Amino acid sequence: MSGGVPSRAGRTRRVLRGPSPEAVPALIARACTLVGLLDVAAGVFPRFRHSRMHAMAEVLPGSFGPFAAALSLSAGVLLLLLAHGLRRRKRRAWRAAVLLLPAGAAAQFAYRHSVIGVVISAALLLPLLRHRDEFAALPDPRSRWRALANFVLMGAGSLVLGLVIVSVHEDRMIGDPSLADRISHVLYGLVGFEGPVDYAGPTSWTVAFSLGALGWLTAVTTVYLAFRPEHPAARLTEDDETRLRALLERHGGRDSLGHFALRRDKAVVFSPSGKAAVTYRVVSGVMLASGDPIGDVEAWPGAIERFMDEARAHSWTPAVMGCSETGGEVWTRETGLDALELGDEAVVDAADFSLSGRAMRNVRQMVKRIERAGYETRVRRIRDLGEGELERIRRAAEDWRGTDTERGFSMALGRIGDPSDGDCLIATAHKADDPPGPYGDLKAVLHFVPWGTDGVSLDLMRRDRAADPGMNELLIVAALQAAPRLGIERISLNFAMFRSALARGEKIGAGPVLRAWRGLLVFLSRWFQIESLYKFNAKFRPRWEPRFVVYASSRDLPRIGFAAMQAEGFVNLALPRILRRRAPSPRPCAHAVPERGVRAA
Repeated sequence: MSGGVPSRAGRTRRVLRGPSPEAVPALIARACTLVGLLDVAAGVFPRFRHSRMHAMAEVLPGSFGPFAAALSLSAGVLLLLLAHGLRRRKRRAWRAAVLLLPAGAAAQFAYRHSVIGVVISAALLLPLLRHRDEFAALPDPRSRWRALANFVLMGAGSLVLGLVIVSVHEDRMIGDPSLADRISHVLYGLVGFEGPVDYAGPTSWTVAFSLGALGWLTAVTTVYLAFRPEHPAARLTEDDETRLRALLERHGGRDSLGHFALRRDKAVVFSPSGKAAVTYRVVSGVMLASGDPIGDVEAWPGAIERFMDEARAHSWTPAVMGCSETGGEVWTRETGLDALELGDEAVVDAADFSLSGRAMRNVRQMVKRIERAGYETRVRRIRDLGEGELERIRRAAEDWRGTDTERGFSMALGRIGDPSDGDCLIATAHKADDPPGPYGDLKAVLHFVPWGTDGVSLDLMRRDRAADPGMNELLIVAALQAAPRLGIERISLNFAMFRSALARGEKIGAGPVLRAWRGLLVFLSRWFQIESLYKFNAKFRPRWEPRFVVYASSRDLPRIGFAAMQAEGFVNLALPRILRRRAPSPRPCAHAVPERGVRAA
């Protein structure tokens, strides 16, 4: 180990486990779920346990029973909703549970005269109070799309539970109402109106209050989520960006993904010395970092410790997407997390690149054919372009995107032509013979971000769908040929997920497990371009640099994968565009762009 970095020769493969979740919050969350189910059962099935205190019912007010049923049902549903927050040690979930447990116990005692229900609620309340210090996690970043999700999920759950409530009193039901009548009765009851189903005695009041309680819960929780103040993931301030740029000037050549830390929809934590930093975004309770820490390797542990402290403070699940082998070793050594190889990054050394030779025959023929068709290329720094041309490129990149959702997080900058990004490289293809369109003679665009002083990393690939095939190959070759003139020695291309599995699985002698894994990846490539990006990258004879995902526990991997897909834009849980309120940007930011290479093939 030299310079604070573990040596490659001394590296041993370790399977390290992160710290297990707190046992007490997990147990309390399970108990909270159980008590919530009991409260719901008490409201829905008031006679599921024969009352041994039936005589006390005579001294209770006649209308108290239906109110108690509704209160028990409401407390049970809310406790079920709070169980997840308690598992994550959220302080607000603890406060709400401490208030709801006595309410649910009182409702069970009043409605069912259940001493056992009171004892169970008290048995959960006591450890909640005793271990209150365990529940100190701060709130998550939040946005108003949760209001819509809550309305849909709570509405569906209320409809199903309401049907159970309506049907469980069948012995008191007048007539034989159809399923449609029962559904109508539930829908009417959720909004406070009397439906077509009728019952003998006071049962109609019990059902009405229970349905009204469900409707009230759905409405109140949705309104609360819609109008509470938004706390989105923190964005880079001007000071943060200035400090990050200073670190990149000194250490930016270490990681090809370093410049992507300047995305303005990421937050950042710095080491105590200020010599290193980790950028991240919080998605669905997962604290996602991308690439290696920025700055001096010797200061990485300090930044990583701050990152983990922030994750613990909010009870977020820590994860790192796309770090290098060196970065993965430092992360696992400092935190006890584990690392899993995610894929390989294609890096081409400009000095060694040539179109000659049999291996480059297909690329060479494609480029020559396109050049004969009248296309020409231009490779320039962003600072050398005029504002008018930049604006045309931005509009073209947006219109040629191909998807409604912007994609990109770990390997995309999210803007083109920002004045602070003058060192970025842009390669464009033009065809003057065609009639000028809305973007002039522009036919394709490649955008690269700096990788230290002598490299660039591919950020964006866009082309006119009406242009001839091979635009991306043409522009990559043009960038590689222009690299020496621009002082560029290395170019990082697309990231090929699970490349080694694809490469080994197609070789002679591959075992059945490896072949099956490759077959699954090929199948998934219909939607995620796994195989096509690998084959596209392989055309340029790159060297492959492995990239890793760092995680705490294998059971977190599905959650981390889903959060990563959300961050990259493959899964969109935002409100529909028509319902979104456009938030003002804290600073001017040019057009957002998707992840690099998504349209390469």
